[in-house]
Amino acid sequence: MRRPTPLPAPDQAAPDRESAQDRGVEPPVRHVGPPRRADAAVEEKVAERDDQLTAPLTPLWVSSSPRRLDEPTDSPIGEEAAPVGVREVWAAARARRRALRAEVRRFTARQRRRRMTWIVAGSALLLLVLGTLGVAYSPLFAVQQITVVGTSTLDPASVETALEGQLGTPLPLVDSSAVKAALVKFPLVESYALEARPPHELVVRIVERTPIGSIQTAAGFTLVDAAGVALSTAPQPAAGHPVLTVTGGLSSPAFAAVGTVFRALPDDIRAQVTAISATSANDVTLTLGSGGTAVVWGNADDSALKAKNLAAIMAARPGARSYDVSSPSAIVVR
Repeated sequence: MRRPTPLPAPDQAAPDRESAQDRGVEPPVRHVGPPRRADAAVEEKVAERDDQLTAPLTPLWVSSSPRRLDEPTDSPIGEEAAPVGVREVWAAARARRRALRAEVRRFTARQRRRRMTWIVAGSALLLLVLGTLGVAYSPLFAVQQITVVGTSTLDPASVETALEGQLGTPLPLVDSSAVKAALVKFPLVESYALEARPPHELVVRIVERTPIGSIQTAAGFTLVDAAGVALSTAPQPAAGHPVLTVTGGLSSPAFAAVGTVFRALPDDIRAQVTAISATSANDVTLTLGSGGTAVVWGNADDSALKAKNLAAIMAARPGARSYDVSSPSAIVVR
């Protein structure tokens, strides 16, 4: 960048010219010749120094958009622009679409990575679930052994034989309805639970009914539990169980009171009971041992407390003929 050429120093003869003009006389004309060589050399040095001190101009932004038709061109005036073909237009459109897609992918990279992570995790979980279900319902986990636990009177082998139809069935596909139909045939079974032990064992946990005594019927002596369910029938009373004499039969309130009283007794006293009689729900009487010791129980209220007091008084006063615990707070011993 060149500095402007300095103006010549003001002419000292200007006042004279003005005065000459005022006098109507034309001032003399001063002819300025070309610059001397020494002045040209100085100007060139100054220009070179300015070029060294001035930073080059760099464009900060260049438009990548196609030029509009109404935008001026740099082509010389009078020279026509080259025609644009269809291929060039399609190529420019494709380039524009590629650039747009690249920008979209760049700005959505994190979202795509997050989506891919969820897809991979969901696919892995789905494969795990499907694989587990496939293995569990395959013959790899088929029933090969049936174990019966919780029985004391009932024969476990007979129960296992009744459930042989479940052998070879995958553990998750064991038919609970078929198991129930097989166990209904055993009156001693009060409740049951199934437990699968992979890979091949099926455990049947049985809760047996507790017989409370034998009651005389037209067919003989029927062994029943506290709910009145007939467990067996024989011509003679079942050994080890008391004989029941209940007014009103198995569906009467007296029988329900007998069942509650018998189940509240401690094991040592229960083993001594040979007979139980009840004419009503408030008149339950027990007979103990071969000596015929009588225990007046009364109704089934406070049976746990009465059983505790009976055990204590029998230990303190053994050999008595009768114990009256119908009033737990006032026990009568005879």
